[in-house]
Amino acid sequence: MSGLVLKLGPRERVMINGVVMENGDRRARLNVLTPDANVLRLRDAIHPEEANTPVRRVCYIAQLVLAGEAEPGEARRQLLRGIEQLSQVFQDPDSRAHLSGATEAVIEGRFYQAMRGLRNLLPREARLLAARPAG
Repeated sequence: MSGLVLKLGPRERVMINGVVMENGDRRARLNVLTPDANVLRLRDAIHPEEANTPVRRVCYIAQLVLAGEAEPGEARRQLLRGIEQLSQVFQDPDSRAHLSGATEAVIEGRFYQAMRGLRNLLPREARLLAARPAG
């Protein structure tokens, strides 16, 4: 079976094509079969004021597409530009793999997968920002 598999905890919320849905009292597994469906787990959502680092800003662009708040064509351009800028900083093989996967996902219009790949860089970014000399 192809498509996206969502495993939801009790009362977990998810947005699919702009519609917010809440799971019931038990764990659930949903198969999203429509290949171009826009899916966003609300627990993964970045609030606008939290988009305050380079990786978070790029993730936020992908999130806006998933929420139906940004036009995919323009977002694609911004995402590719943002990923290119991130690739100037994240040069280790693992980070490069995440950036490459995110780039491929953006080109193919798979914004959820792009956001997931980019979110993998958040811990690395936090370590880099914490190690930055005060100045």
